[in-house]
Amino acid sequence: MVNMAGIKRARGNKRDVCLGCGESSFTKDYARGENICTSCGLVASDRIVDRGPEWRSFTTEERDARSRTGAPMRLSIADKGLSTIIDWRNRDASGRAITTNTRAAIYRMRKWHIRSRVHSSHHRNLGIAMSEMERLSSQLGIPREARETAALIYRKALAKRLVRGRSIESVVAASIYLACRIHRIPRRLDEIVAEARTNRKQISQAVRLVISRVNVDVPLASAEDLIPRLSSDLRLEGKTVRKATEIIKQAREGRITIGKDPGGIAGAALYIAGIIEEDRRTQREIAKVSHVTEVTIRNRYKELVRSLGIAFVTDF
Repeated sequence: MVNMAGIKRARGNKRDVCLGCGESSFTKDYARGENICTSCGLVASDRIVDRGPEWRSFTTEERDARSRTGAPMRLSIADKGLSTIIDWRNRDASGRAITTNTRAAIYRMRKWHIRSRVHSSHHRNLGIAMSEMERLSSQLGIPREARETAALIYRKALAKRLVRGRSIESVVAASIYLACRIHRIPRRLDEIVAEARTNRKQISQAVRLVISRVNVDVPLASAEDLIPRLSSDLRLEGKTVRKATEIIKQAREGRITIGKDPGGIAGAALYIAGIIEEDRRTQREIAKVSHVTEVTIRNRYKELVRSLGIAFVTDF
């Protein structure tokens, strides 16, 4: 049956189909109020409802001034940014000073407001955890998308009561580490341990616990993700970076990287690529930025050369 001009809906089918080409992909143009087929350009309908604001704006400042909504909800804030905040300054919305008679009432309201925000152990835990997550993410330079993912992982762990009996700092650090792996951000566990307020053992235990108990899909750590950062620290040329990436892909296809530390594989690949492309860096320089020992770089280098059969490579 036809439900609007240019669109038909087959019996028993919930998808709308274009009468011109039979495709079911449409684009809505709210400025013109039209529903357009993306395949043939047929205007299927010119009477769609505009669900935007009833006012118009022509500049960014004007749009921000007329907007009646606040900031978006964020998981990295303990109350998700939806609660009301009573300012500590004794001034009203217009900036005028509050009278003496009203000041006592405002003081009591502010006191009970603070008490109501942390009325349970769950909220107190989130308040401490989100503050620590903000500090640690700022120290490590974690982008906002990864912070939101880390906050979601921590909230899931808290809901499953995995934080009980463990330090909040260790679970927060584990959440940030797993979020970096999900977003392919080159941050190693040692870097997070260096900025965290707990030791490596507790963070490692928390990482294993979250992976096993929380429903989150975490990809395996890859040496290829470390290449951009290491090459930037070493100031390598583009051809060297491309060659190192090719070496890692060949090693992964040959199953050479299984059970190996990603930092050692990435460092050895950059070492080999630098020799081939005549953009050499010493093993000590590569080991320093890779956070592994020179022995590890040397061992991974020999394994890659022997397994991949790379020619024209000589050790120095």
